[in-house]
Amino acid sequence: MNAFRTSAAVLALTSGLLALPAQAQQNVSGDPLYTVEAPKAFSMVGDLVVARPLLIGATAVGAVAFVVSLPFTALGGNVGEAAQALVVEPGREAFVRCLGCTSSGYKQD
Repeated sequence: MNAFRTSAAVLALTSGLLALPAQAQQNVSGDPLYTVEAPKAFSMVGDLVVARPLLIGATAVGAVAFVVSLPFTALGGNVGEAAQALVVEPGREAFVRCLGCTSSGYKQD
């Protein structure tokens, strides 16, 4: 191809991509447990392949850090807060959050 055709093709593809919406439309689920969002398939796959293994690893590392810091947190009187921050929160996001959702739909009252 000559330079003119290459430039025209690049310009057409670029303007076509720019015409696409910048953000995907957020669907609202009818399920009262997950009223926040209904994620798309690519969000679910990304969550399953990338986020969940990282969150499970963060839960395991947090559990080890919690056990190591337990004598110090017991002396400071904040064992519950340390357990919540290091183990419970990553665990909740890894195991309770719906696949592809950005926030946990589980609220304990």
